[in-house]
Amino acid sequence: MLALRSVSYNALFYLNLILHILIAIPTFLLPRRAFMTIAKSWGRTSNALLAVAGIRVELRGREKTGALLVASKHQSFWEAFTLLTLFDDPAFIVKRELMWIPFFGWLLWKADQVPVDRRAKGGAIAGMMEHARAALAEGRQIVIFPEGTRTAPGAPPAYKSGLANLYAATDAACLPIALNAGVFWPRRKFLRYPGTIVLEVLDPIPPGLDRQAFAARVQNDIETATARLVAEGERQLRS
Repeated sequence: MLALRSVSYNALFYLNLILHILIAIPTFLLPRRAFMTIAKSWGRTSNALLAVAGIRVELRGREKTGALLVASKHQSFWEAFTLLTLFDDPAFIVKRELMWIPFFGWLLWKADQVPVDRRAKGGAIAGMMEHARAALAEGRQIVIFPEGTRTAPGAPPAYKSGLANLYAATDAACLPIALNAGVFWPRRKFLRYPGTIVLEVLDPIPPGLDRQAFAARVQNDIETATARLVAEGERQLRS
């Protein structure tokens, strides 16, 4: 039953993605906001389809609007499309090579995301900072996964310097986000385990902290809350 429900959800997920890509193609001729409306629809419908796999979604805390940094735990692909739906006009920090993927990369370009070349040196970082500042000046939310990649629940944290650099360079508040999606949507696996995925919006961190103090606080806030949510999810799997 678990495998059947997982396969069913995955099939519907990709069909839904293809459908939304086809719908989004004409928005290349329209303002970016039109494309983001389609992207948010994809996120909402992808979450609605989770019922096929016996998964519910619970959002805790209040999403914020206006210019700010959003630092989210990254355990699966689930948070990538879910965070689209939580913010008014999000701009994700993405690997530049994703922009080269046919259709998908073009859509990232249309959405005016913030690319970063992790193999390059200072010039690429400066370009990312400039792009991020421009997005913040437009009142957008810069979404970054501080560890740079997906990490399994319970894995030791490995936060990169990018978030602290952005915080210091932009003088923006930071909104930490904790979650337990990896318990029910494991990375690199097709299985989707029934239960409740919880995403918790934590208290914002105001601008102006020392870089090291900020880095320590954001990691502690996210990891402490994530450990609590992961334990909550694992209890569901055992019950």
